[in-house]
Amino acid sequence: MSDRLDGEKSETVAWRTPRWLRGPRPEAVPRVVGTAGVIVGLLNLAAGVFPRFRHSRVHAVAEVLPGAVSPLAAAASIVVGILLLLLAHGLKRRKRRAWVAAVALLPVGIAAQLVYRHSVFGAVLSLALLVFLVRHRREFAALPDPRSRWKAVANFVVLGGASFGIGLVIVSSHPGKTIGSPTLWERAQHVLWGLFGFEGPIGYTHHVDDTIGYSLGALGLLTVATTAYLAFRPEHPAARLTDDDERQLRDLLERHGARDSLGYFALRRDKGAVFSPTGKAAVCYRVISGVMLASGDPIGDVEAWPGAIERFMEEARAHSWTPAVTGCSETGGQVWTRETGMDALELGDEAIVDVAGFTLTGRAMRNVRQMVKRIERNGYHTRVRRVRDLEPAELARIQQAADAWRDTDTERGFSMALGRIDAVADGDAVIATAHLPAAEGEEPGPYGDLKAMQHFVPWGGDGISLELMRRDRGADPGMNELLIVAALQAAPDLQIKQVSLNFAVFRSSLERGEKLGAGPVLRVWRGMLVFLSRWYQIESLYKFNDKFRPRWEPRFVVFRNSRDIPRIGLAALQAEGYLELSLPRVLRRRKNAEPRPCAHLPEPVGASAVERAA
Repeated sequence: MSDRLDGEKSETVAWRTPRWLRGPRPEAVPRVVGTAGVIVGLLNLAAGVFPRFRHSRVHAVAEVLPGAVSPLAAAASIVVGILLLLLAHGLKRRKRRAWVAAVALLPVGIAAQLVYRHSVFGAVLSLALLVFLVRHRREFAALPDPRSRWKAVANFVVLGGASFGIGLVIVSSHPGKTIGSPTLWERAQHVLWGLFGFEGPIGYTHHVDDTIGYSLGALGLLTVATTAYLAFRPEHPAARLTDDDERQLRDLLERHGARDSLGYFALRRDKGAVFSPTGKAAVCYRVISGVMLASGDPIGDVEAWPGAIERFMEEARAHSWTPAVTGCSETGGQVWTRETGMDALELGDEAIVDVAGFTLTGRAMRNVRQMVKRIERNGYHTRVRRVRDLEPAELARIQQAADAWRDTDTERGFSMALGRIDAVADGDAVIATAHLPAAEGEEPGPYGDLKAMQHFVPWGGDGISLELMRRDRGADPGMNELLIVAALQAAPDLQIKQVSLNFAVFRSSLERGEKLGAGPVLRVWRGMLVFLSRWYQIESLYKFNDKFRPRWEPRFVVFRNSRDIPRIGLAALQAEGYLELSLPRVLRRRKNAEPRPCAHLPEPVGASAVERAA
């Protein structure tokens, strides 16, 4: 690989990776500022919520100010404190908008600290943070993330609940100036009325009711204002595959698509693409929860990969996204780690069957052979064709059945799912179907005699990669085995030499852990994987793939540092559809755009191409 990569210097030397990409860039300034923002925010919040504890010289100055100034200062201190807490994460990610907002809020917080709480310490700390922000303003240049209305809903629920809790503390923090002994319900009523700007049932002396009223009103206004801002702020568009990008990617796949069995999945329309300066390579990605997640190897010429990777990292840095790659090959992992300084971890193995060596004979294939023969005796027959050879009516029936047989509300898949069956865009794909004619006197089902299907996308000129597996829940067990065998047996007539099946997560750990002499650590790890297999198809997927005696190709996840792994894992689960964070169904806007890219959900025993990267 090194000879090939170094053989042509025009691409790699001209686009040598900058020093900051060759190792983890120090991010001490944003982290320090984010932590300081949390501390200052808490101090401002405490200064506005709790009354003054002692008298000082500053108190005497404050006494000559108009009566409404002190209550307004308390409300301002609370608002500034909450906003700084909300901005802390953006400051850690070097977001420019967060910096601008923090610089604008800190002077207000300083004035509020001095006027209401008379806290010189809090004011000095806020001033120090302000000076630090201004001095390091060049560090905060990251662009905003794509807009998500889910954030607006989450903000309303979380900040509304926090405002109610803070309001209860405010109402209860003046026991010596409260008229009577209000109950908890009366205090809650007072908070609710106050959040909407009205007077509640509790009375106070010494003008404390003004301070509490202003503070509660500010909390309610803050909740509404931030929610409205998140819902209607100017949109920064999410990455989508344009028509020009798709044409360029298809050209690269035509010339270099045989390299990677996952290359064709780059044509999912919910992915973005960045190209090398020469246009000879591309990296496809999707941004989820602040993670810029690429899948598979870069598309195109290997010598041009460094240029595409550099553009990918520049885009991640410009938005302060966390870069990560899931499901790349060993070659891809070596290039990614060499060019970026990131680390790689083996995620699992991909099962690939060589058509020339596949046979149902022999003891090793006994279970598969018996299952296939039993299903065939029950009257099932199979058909394997290119998608472009399907009649329009049959294609429509297959598409409808694929949607109807999905047993979840949402589609799954990202790195190893295409999400469509399209005779025009993907005519070279292969569809395998299982049929069972209706018995005499029975009416055919809504999809005729169709009982199961599998969809394979092209892998270069002589390979296919499994993308979708669906079946009628009333069909006999073993439909997946039947259709995989049918596809392998029909492969020579379609000039197909290799078939990529599914991805087995942590396969090597499961295999080594059950062998004689395995160490205690490996046995414990295997036991954990077996336990998790009750909910996630880990062991069953490995066992299913192993039936067809494939060769195993390792796949890797590439990450910047170890503390990013939980965040990357969460983003991967969201991308694959196993964890969905979205608006409630009744609040979602209908979209008349192209159909949402989808994947497939496997039958419980079978395997899913999506889970190759779960």
